[in-house]
Amino acid sequence: MTMLLRALALSALIPATAAIGQTDTTAWQIVSGLTTEIGPRLAGSEAEARAREWARAKLKALGFANIAIEPFTIRGYVRGEDRARLTAPYPQPLAVSALGYSGATPAQGIEGELVYFATFAALQAAPAGSLVGKIAFIDHAMKANQDGSGYGPYGAARRQGPALAAQKGAIGIVIRSIGTDGHRNPHTGATSWPATVTPIPAGAVSNPDADQIARIAAQGKPMRLALTLTGETKDNLPSGNVVAELVGRDPALPPILVACHLDSWDLGTGAIDDAAGCAIVTDAALRVQKKGKALRSIRVLWAGSEEIGVFGGAAYAAKHAAEPHALAMESDFGAGRVWATRIKLSAANKPLGDRISASLAEMGIVTLPGVANGGADVGAIIAAQKLAVVDLGQDGTKYFDLHHTPDDTLDKVDPAELEQNVEAWTRVLAIVANEPGPISGE
Repeated sequence: MTMLLRALALSALIPATAAIGQTDTTAWQIVSGLTTEIGPRLAGSEAEARAREWARAKLKALGFANIAIEPFTIRGYVRGEDRARLTAPYPQPLAVSALGYSGATPAQGIEGELVYFATFAALQAAPAGSLVGKIAFIDHAMKANQDGSGYGPYGAARRQGPALAAQKGAIGIVIRSIGTDGHRNPHTGATSWPATVTPIPAGAVSNPDADQIARIAAQGKPMRLALTLTGETKDNLPSGNVVAELVGRDPALPPILVACHLDSWDLGTGAIDDAAGCAIVTDAALRVQKKGKALRSIRVLWAGSEEIGVFGGAAYAAKHAAEPHALAMESDFGAGRVWATRIKLSAANKPLGDRISASLAEMGIVTLPGVANGGADVGAIIAAQKLAVVDLGQDGTKYFDLHHTPDDTLDKVDPAELEQNVEAWTRVLAIVANEPGPISGE
């Protein structure tokens, strides 16, 4: 027994060979370096500016060419003090985070009757003027699924709920976080205000706190909430994209565009959203290049200010509108294993799509019906140029446990799953970047 314990203790000191290899990749160095050396990278902040310089230096060291920081300005959000407390019927603090573009409370906060709505639809059905002087709460619990498709419908509570509550007279709103975890971590994210609506204070409480509010509401007792959210929306904040290329053998051919976003929310360190995406696309491009210079150039876009309004994607499309592109892809759904692909190619490019599907099938990745969309940061250039698209769908079952929370940190990235992503991306890029004929999305 003594010898066995000694052997176990010794083995614990020696990392497994696979683990050493998986944490020595360019992908791991990027996701680790960006989250460690920069940390949170809120759009328009000084940290996002440092991240652009970090990205430029890293891409240069990796051998990329034509590296450029392409600046633009944004309307951004600067976080202040976030506090919430039930004052009746059972006084207790709540874990809360302001939503991006939230209206501000006075420094001393606001207090009012808290009106419970089980769903976003219930708030929609509330009579006009019924929330005057009150604070709304939307429950609307999100459920986990593999492809993350619930984010669209459940996210309406965050994206449109605050403006709707304001239109019905509310002085503030809190929502159940748009997330699937049971941790006492609120999920932030941006909300939207029509030009005719004056923003009101808007925050999200953690899922356990939302459960608490729902239990109290079920008792039928009047609730009151004290809310302090002192952040500010500011215009003309500096942001920018970082663009770089691995130049192909025939630079005259339209390039392959691969994208991620460099900014993150400020609660965590932006590991899964989206340092992992930048790591995946960059390492894959380099691996293709290491096999011999590809025929087409591969252009990497590390977009700025995605979280607060996809400003980087719009800026890229505007600046590069006159430059033809062949195909666009994006990684912005964490680092879970790639399990499926969708491909958007013209009928003439069907053989190209078949080669992609066959190569991915060797990894157990299935080709699904439906149209690939590419992602937020490449959406504008795809629409403008009707580009071909390949989507690599990751397993998002646990993604919304972490999304926009303090838990979005490096330890949540599985090196083996990150490596599987890079392999899938490398296979696709090796095919499309060496396609000599026209590539089109329609």
